[in-house]
Amino acid sequence: MTQEAFDKLYAACYMRVFSYAMTLAGDRSMAEEITQETFFRAFSKQDSFRGESDEITWLCAIARNLFLDETRRRAKAAPPPEEVEDSAKGVEQLVADKDSSFRIHVALHAMEEPFKEVFELRVFGELSFREVGAIFGKTENWARVTYHRARLKLQERLDET
Repeated sequence: MTQEAFDKLYAACYMRVFSYAMTLAGDRSMAEEITQETFFRAFSKQDSFRGESDEITWLCAIARNLFLDETRRRAKAAPPPEEVEDSAKGVEQLVADKDSSFRIHVALHAMEEPFKEVFELRVFGELSFREVGAIFGKTENWARVTYHRARLKLQERLDET
């Protein structure tokens, strides 16, 4: 991939990768770091792109792996769990916490459709918004909006308990 082609890829995909990183991290600063590192790694390892998926899928996979690495790194450096304030965690991070997992599943069980299924497909099924939209016969944008609303509803329910 030439520098010019990579510049076009960056221009075309930056906001989508940043939005995805924002969804994962819930923190603008961390999302910006993940996005920049994603494009750096993509450029330096562009030979590893086999073309078996869309470029945006490849970039989001890199971003997801970077987010998981950063989450693990921070967990090692974090104070013991009893000192961590739950309200500071995003919904996705709570899923990883086994104690909170039960509360999340109870709140999800009570959530109305299609919010419940969209959230589960996105978080637990790790499907793209395009794939979630296709399952429902809707657009990718519909899946994004529905997922965002589901996250808000879930967060409200978790804050109530």
